[in-house]
Amino acid sequence: MNDARHSDAGAWRSGKGHRDENFPVASRLIHPRHRGIILSFYDFVRTADDIADHATLPPDQKLALLDRLDAGLSGRNDTDAVAVRLRGKLAEHKLAPKHAQDLLAAFRLDVTKLRYRDWEDLIGYCSLSAMPVGRFVLDVHGESRDTWPANDALCAALQIINHLQDCKNDYLDLGRVYVPLDALAAAGATVEALGQARASPALLGCLHRLAERTERLLGESDIFPLLIEDRRLGLEVSVINTLAHRLTRLLMARDPLSEPVHLRLPAVAGLTVTGALRGAARRFTRRFSAAAHKPRGA
Repeated sequence: MNDARHSDAGAWRSGKGHRDENFPVASRLIHPRHRGIILSFYDFVRTADDIADHATLPPDQKLALLDRLDAGLSGRNDTDAVAVRLRGKLAEHKLAPKHAQDLLAAFRLDVTKLRYRDWEDLIGYCSLSAMPVGRFVLDVHGESRDTWPANDALCAALQIINHLQDCKNDYLDLGRVYVPLDALAAAGATVEALGQARASPALLGCLHRLAERTERLLGESDIFPLLIEDRRLGLEVSVINTLAHRLTRLLMARDPLSEPVHLRLPAVAGLTVTGALRGAARRFTRRFSAAAHKPRGA
């Protein structure tokens, strides 16, 4: 095997692209002027994520590659094309690399930290692994940082949905367990139960309770699309919120170890239309209501 430290980081990509994600990434709803930098951000993050998740790379080489991407982002080397490209886009838009660097910190945790103590510990991880993605997109659009609490709730919920969907594969393939250890213990379930063909009653109860808690967290983001000034971004967020609610409902009812808990393309298409129309209707209603209550002559 080639030493990873002597090859472009892009060589370790899994082949997964932005169209393969659970949720839209710079869909056609996003204005074309913003799509380039968002896709450059995605390529950088996807590369780093694939490195952290690589099945055969030793941990020390993973960390070395992640550090090298960080150095490329800050201009200390030009080794990796994805880092150079994102650095240039950030400079064009006068944006700092902070959000991408936070994600690199999360990927380092993926290499070095394989268990999470409780819900708060998991949310702390999400503050690095998920929340910066939405914050970056908001900054690209020039949105107020007053939107960040709702963004953070949505992004953390999306991350935990992914953890619950993939809890079996994360454990068997990477030895990682994002299901909080105190939740497993309270249910009388063990880490090893995640590797079985189907969830035990104890584990299934634990996973369903975590899905319910994620649904409540997701509810904190329901107002998010209305807080966004950019209409197109607001519609995209409405679509993502709609998809996420559907997934939490699946996770509250099914066994992710043995049953499908990912949405098929026809369902995604239908929910995308539903989310966009719902978002448009809510924005129209808000604007109509504001106009109706505006003082005459104002």
